[in-house]
Formats: sequence, C-alpha cells, structure tokens
Amino acid sequence: MSEISISLQPESPKPPPPKKRRRPRPDGAAKERSQRLGLVATILVGSLVVHLVLLLVFGIWTVAKHFTRPEARFEVKKIVKIPPQTPEHKMNVAKHEAMAPKPVFNDKLVSTRPTAFALPDLPRLDLDQVLPLDPSELISDQVSGLVGSAALGSGLGSGLSGGGGTGRGMSFFGVQTQGQRVLLLFDVSASVVNKANAAGIPLERIQEETLKLLDTLPIAAQFSLIQFTGNYLPFTDDLVAATPGNKELARQWVRDRWVKSGTMGGSASGVVSNRTGVVGVLERATAMRPDVVFLISDASFQWRPGGGGGFSNVPYDEIKKAVEALGESARGKVPLHFIAFQPKPGDKDEWSRIVKKTGGEFRELKAE
Repeated sequence: MSEISISLQPESPKPPPPKKRRRPRPDGAAKERSQRLGLVATILVGSLVVHLVLLLVFGIWTVAKHFTRPEARFEVKKIVKIPPQTPEHKMNVAKHEAMAPKPVFNDKLVSTRPTAFALPDLPRLDLDQVLPLDPSELISDQVSGLVGSAALGSGLGSGLSGGGGTGRGMSFFGVQTQGQRVLLLFDVSASVVNKANAAGIPLERIQEETLKLLDTLPIAAQFSLIQFTGNYLPFTDDLVAATPGNKELARQWVRDRWVKSGTMGGSASGVVSNRTGVVGVLERATAMRPDVVFLISDASFQWRPGGGGGFSNVPYDEIKKAVEALGESARGKVPLHFIAFQPKPGDKDEWSRIVKKTGGEFRELKAE
C-alpha cells in the first residue's frame, strides 16, 4: 500500500504582486514644453527636406544647362556714325544772326534851345546815278542764306551750261547732284586718256570742268581730289574747306601735278603705292567720309593684289564690297556718279547696276 503523507502544517501564503507605480501626469507647463519641442523638430525636418529637394532640383538644372548650352555666335553690328559738322553749323548760325535786325534805340537827347553852332549841311547827291534797290534781290539773298547748308548756297552753277546760281546743287559733266563733302576720283591711265581724246574730250577739258566745279563750291563745303592709275596721288589726306586759299591750291595742283604720261611711279612725291587698283582708291575714299563721289574712268580696272605675276581684271565682287563700304552720310546713301569714256558693254552694265544702288548716275561721254 502506498503511503499517504499528510502534512499538518499549513502552506505559507504567496506574497502579493508588486503594485505598478503610476507615472505622474504632466502638468500644463510640461505638456506645452513637449509640444514646442515637437514643433521645432517638425520644422527642422521639413526645412531639411525642402533644402534637399531644392539642392536636387538645382543639380538637375545645372546638368541640363550644361548639355543644352547654345553654341557661341559672334555678330558684327553696323554702327552708323554721323560725321560732325560743327564748322558748317557755326557758319550757318553766324550767317543767320547777321541777317537779324540790329537793335534800335529810340531814346534821344533833344534840345529845345538854340545853340551857338550849327551842324554842317549834308552833301548833295546826284539821285540820277543812284540805283534803286530791287526787293526781290533782298528776299532771294535772305532765302539763300537760310537754306545755304542744305542747298550749298546760291552760288552753285549748272556745270556745262555755264552756271546760273540756282542753289539746287552742283553739276559735273552734266551730272546733277547735291552734297557738302565732295570727292573727285580721276583715272589718268593711258587707256583713259586715249579714249577721252577719241570722245572729243581732251585732258584740258577735264581740267577745265574740274576747276569750274571747284569755283562753284561755297565756303561751307569740303572737297578733295585723287588721281590714280594703279598707284594714286591725293590732293589732300582729308577733305578741306572750300576756302579761296584751298581753291587756289587745288588750281595749282590740277595745273602742275596732273599726270599726263599715263603712268604713276610709286617713288614720286606724294604718290601712294597701291596694288589693288580701284579697290584701294575706294578704300581711301571711304576713310575721307564724303557724301558725294565722282569717278572718271573707262570702267576697266586691273590689279595685282599678290604682288607677283601680271595684272588681272579686278573682280566685280571686290568692287561691290568697296563701293558698299562708302556707307551712308547724314543725307542717306553716298551717291557714286560714274563718268565713263568708251566703256565696254559688259563693264557698262556692271557699273550701271553698282552706281544705281548708291543713288548715283552712270553717264557715258561721247563725241558730239
């Protein structure tokens, strides 16, 4: 039999489980401080996220800009410069002021008492010899003085017709034009001299018409002359005022320095060596800034730009570039007037188109 042991001692009671300590509820100040810290943390995290997004966008834009950068382009813009006209303006203002009536003083000293002396009697004049004034002449002088800067005064003639002083411009070998800065280019090569003689216009006639044009220029105008074959001989480095002294120097230059042999050595006094023919002459003309140009030639030009070999005809593309470089003046395009002696049909057609674009005129002189 199994033994059953019965314990008479009572079982010891189990200890009660420990009570959980309750955290003290935060008061109002602690709760507000906790919310503030949470708000600051949220702002910091949001700012960090925004900065990271912006940094990422900027990096993408920088890389895209590098791949989409446009190619470099270089452009040359044409700058239009209006040459100063201070001397002409001052002269026109002085002329206008000279026409203004002088102030009149009406205050006079009058004596009502007789004096011990008397003024001498006025001399007697023969009224039959006094010429009456023509009011129309006074008005025409005033009008021409006011419009002198635009129409070159009232002393400009009509070229071959002998000059009537119409004040509407100038004329050279029948070509009518206007301008205040006049430049004449003379081709004095042997072929031009021979063709001019064949056309019934000898060298003396060309010199005569040149001097006639210079005489009609008013003092407010400016002018110069250039002779050329391959090399060229300028009268002055720049345009000079049409004063009586400069006109006299030009007359002497035309009489004494005019090239009659058909050639022009580069070692002669004042001659400029030039291998580009009429292109170099037109480049020199551009630097002088004229507003009207006369070119006298047979329309056949040669050059030797490389310096070696023989001469060849100047390409018309180069001539067109040189003519276009004349640009514009205060009155608009610079007209180039071409006076030709027996030009070839092809040269005549090309030069007619070139001068027409400048507003100039192509005129062929033939024997009368």
